[in-house]
Amino acid sequence: MSADDGDPGDQPPARAVGAGRAGARRPIADAVAAKRRAQLVAGLRGFARPDPAGRSVEKAVAGAGGPTTLNSVIAAAVAAAAEERCDLCQTTVPEDHRHLLNLYERRIECVCESCWALRSGDADYRPVGARTLWLGDLELPDDVWASFQIPIGLAFFMESSVAGCVVALYPSPGGATESELHFSSWSRMVELNPILADLEPDIEGLIVNRLSEPPSYVIAPIDRCYALTGTIKANWEGISGGPGVREAVSSFFDELQAQAVAL
Repeated sequence: MSADDGDPGDQPPARAVGAGRAGARRPIADAVAAKRRAQLVAGLRGFARPDPAGRSVEKAVAGAGGPTTLNSVIAAAVAAAAEERCDLCQTTVPEDHRHLLNLYERRIECVCESCWALRSGDADYRPVGARTLWLGDLELPDDVWASFQIPIGLAFFMESSVAGCVVALYPSPGGATESELHFSSWSRMVELNPILADLEPDIEGLIVNRLSEPPSYVIAPIDRCYALTGTIKANWEGISGGPGVREAVSSFFDELQAQAVAL
């Protein structure tokens, strides 16, 4: 999040008509500027996650010393929002933290160790998978891929216990786009590749990259599958995505392959 260094309440100077009229306009302009500053600061508070110790942004700024200015409030709000926090209890978490899958909202939750232990058995949550398998010999003929009706050569597949079927999700500038597969299409895929019959429902997925040469196929934890869509969304530029997306996807798969067990 960033903000312009200029004063958001600045108004273009009014054309002078007379000393009395110009003097009347100045308090109005000051009031409008003050209101806009207040609205900006209120918006910044909304972006910052709650502090478990109950300290507000203003208290954090005051504790740092020095005058409380609009820029200091912005800096404090940005720092607070940048902290990694548990999505369930809001305590801070390290960069290398646990994840849970929210089954019904199909969302990855960042969680602390306590929430992971307490909520892993809940009906609404599942711990994400743990294995990463690089499938060098996976068979995916063009006619089988065409039956999935996915418009790009990049997607991941997961068996959803909520939907009761295999779901394909492919990345787009707005995030993951979902498509439920016909039973016959996925059954043919499993016949060709029996290892896919052991795909753990909800918590892991098959990632397919047919944009690379040769194509890449990997079974990965579901949080890594969703991380692919997040990587593309973060690096997308223009209409076609731009070179940044291609480089980010290539780096993503290089990292996966370095972590994976080759089969």
